[in-house]
Amino acid sequence: MTELVVDLRDLDRTHSAVAGGKGANLGELTRIDGVRVPAGFVVTTAATEMSADLRAEITARVGDGAYAVRSSATAEDLPTASFAGQQDSYLNVTGAAAVIEHVQQCWASLNTARAVAYREHRGIAHDAVRMAVVVQEMVDPEVSGVLFTADPVSGNRTVAVGEAVSGLGEALVSGRAAADRFRVGAENGSLLTTAQVDELGALGRRIEAHFGSPQDIEWCLAGGRFWIVQSRPITTLFPIPVADDGAKHLYVSVGHQQMMTDAMKPLGYSMWQLTAMAPMHEAGGRLFVDVAARLADPVIRPALLDMMGKGDPVIRDALETVLERDGPLESGPVPPLSVPSPDPAIVPELIASSEESIRALRHEIADKTGTALFDFLLDDAFPEHKRSLGDPRSMQAIMAGMGATWWLNDRLAQWLGEKNAADTLTLSAPGNITSEMGLDLLDLADVVRRHPDTVTVLETAGDDFLDHLPAEVRDAFQGYLDRYGMRCVAEIDITRPRWIEHPRTLLPLILDNVRHFPPGEARRRFERGARQAAAKTRELLVRLRALPDGEAKAAETEQMIDRLRAFIGYREYPKYAIVARYLVYKKALLAEAQRLPLADHEDAFHLTFQELHAAVRTGKVDEELIRRRKDEFRWFQTLATPRVLTSDGEIVHGSYRRDDAPPGALIGLPVSAGTVEGRARVVRDMAGADFAPGDILVTPFTDPSWTPALVVVTGLVTEVGGQMTHGAVIAREYGLPAVVGVQSATTLIPDGARIRVHGTDGWVEIVQGT
Repeated sequence: MTELVVDLRDLDRTHSAVAGGKGANLGELTRIDGVRVPAGFVVTTAATEMSADLRAEITARVGDGAYAVRSSATAEDLPTASFAGQQDSYLNVTGAAAVIEHVQQCWASLNTARAVAYREHRGIAHDAVRMAVVVQEMVDPEVSGVLFTADPVSGNRTVAVGEAVSGLGEALVSGRAAADRFRVGAENGSLLTTAQVDELGALGRRIEAHFGSPQDIEWCLAGGRFWIVQSRPITTLFPIPVADDGAKHLYVSVGHQQMMTDAMKPLGYSMWQLTAMAPMHEAGGRLFVDVAARLADPVIRPALLDMMGKGDPVIRDALETVLERDGPLESGPVPPLSVPSPDPAIVPELIASSEESIRALRHEIADKTGTALFDFLLDDAFPEHKRSLGDPRSMQAIMAGMGATWWLNDRLAQWLGEKNAADTLTLSAPGNITSEMGLDLLDLADVVRRHPDTVTVLETAGDDFLDHLPAEVRDAFQGYLDRYGMRCVAEIDITRPRWIEHPRTLLPLILDNVRHFPPGEARRRFERGARQAAAKTRELLVRLRALPDGEAKAAETEQMIDRLRAFIGYREYPKYAIVARYLVYKKALLAEAQRLPLADHEDAFHLTFQELHAAVRTGKVDEELIRRRKDEFRWFQTLATPRVLTSDGEIVHGSYRRDDAPPGALIGLPVSAGTVEGRARVVRDMAGADFAPGDILVTPFTDPSWTPALVVVTGLVTEVGGQMTHGAVIAREYGLPAVVGVQSATTLIPDGARIRVHGTDGWVEIVQGT
């Protein structure tokens, strides 16, 4: 289709390249039974200038009445970007000359500052967007408005809501008129009767069913009949995990438990699904677990809620909100939660077994290519991955450390009024691979410090900086990468660049360590923490023995402290083992991607594991699929990850339900005791971090890769996290006051502001703005 002007009735949704998103959708609407669309035509993207032929064509189609002249860009009204209001539209345009003039103005609006900024924000190339123009006969309505076939606030797909105004809808869009809000199936305002609301709701559901997704619909009511003047996807809704069983489901975010709420690319989330111990459901590039069955079980429910509450009180509150409102969603057989029976001797055994398994993986995968590689991964590597991760002794060791933490905090608060006692007792606990990673970077700084000229090399480093380092520094750096190079920010996503792939990521932290700390800082820190923990142990036992039945209380507490220090370090090891295996998988998969006909071998990240397997088997790549996935991923990146999501699409927002914080304080979860005041450094990417002693890190999340930064700062605030998530464990071991789960912290706390972190009570105060 290359005509300059095309009737709406000759278009459908496949014609967005020539008619733009709005024009294509309007053409599709004309094909739905019972949907009235004002007659009109589209000046297509083939019309690049107002030629004599185009003028004649428009003039021949324009009558004596009034027209709406509306922009319709090729990137408009897409499933991932609406472009609502970014280009120009004009109403009540009369006469061919005026229509032609306004068509030209619509063309010009493609390059307004707001449209350019919107495309840049969405990652859409400017030269990839072209402009068509829709010209339609005006409807003179008594009432106009919008209908959302899903609630745009809660996300609930079973709820249709809308707004109406008298006359033209332009007053509603521009905000000049107060809207009469209505909800289909409920009592409503005065502009539409209940019967009209029901009719409009039914019309909306018909349009939604035809397009296959919730719709944002603009409508007019004229002469007792509804006219549809636009329909586009609601792009702000978080997607729902696919489930075709007709049952109700309740999904909890895996990202909030893993301290990584960013969107993942398809290879990333599909690899996690294949290697995780529990079924995981993808939506919006994030993973979720369905807890409906567990919540339905009256035996398991209390333990699950307790566990969720310790991890993230906001998630627990959201789940309780659903239970109070809807009751249990479904029932079914659920395996019981395991009860740990710990023996400290299992920790070194577990670590040795895991390291042997990783060595075997490196050896066995070395000669695997093509489909033989994928067969090996599916038949051998992934089952062994799960076997190692699912060793019952491993869960016993993890639960022993966590259980001791909770026991000590609960009992010592009850017996002595001591808040979060385990925080100090955890300091410098042995065998924590993640805290060792930060201390080892301090030792690496000591090696750099012995070669003063090396600092200049690191400050001006290129990608080949390792080749320009003195042998001692290079060997120490390489040794660090050999042990920790598999780590990176958001490391559960296999597609993220690892430190060993981009070692420059570590340079700002190494240089900070060189500048701010004297030699031997790692050893001093560890020894100081161990002394503090020992002193706290002695103090608590003395106080306990002074209580009634004090000897028994002290003996039980001492046993729990021993258990805490024996097991809490292991809490970090399974994640380390997972990402160590992930680096092995990634190298093998990238080697296969480099043999495929891809413009960039990392385009393979936009394929699931199963799709990459098929591409390797056939030697063919679906380039259009990759293009769509890239667009989809850009959209996913703009979405916030819900903690709790129902199968109806409703995002359930929980709260802390606390009133013990000072007015204006930001509420969170206390995870590491103490109070500290300092400069807030709001950082979203560790590679760009620049800290000074006394700074407080404010960031969306801290997975293990952030640990080296926690050596420099004096406090921590995150938007997600729980008492036993990685950032909280390391904050306690380093003695940093920390509050996690502070919603919108990176938005509400200005970078450079002076803040006070109450790690014992769980709130943050902004003492002085920037």
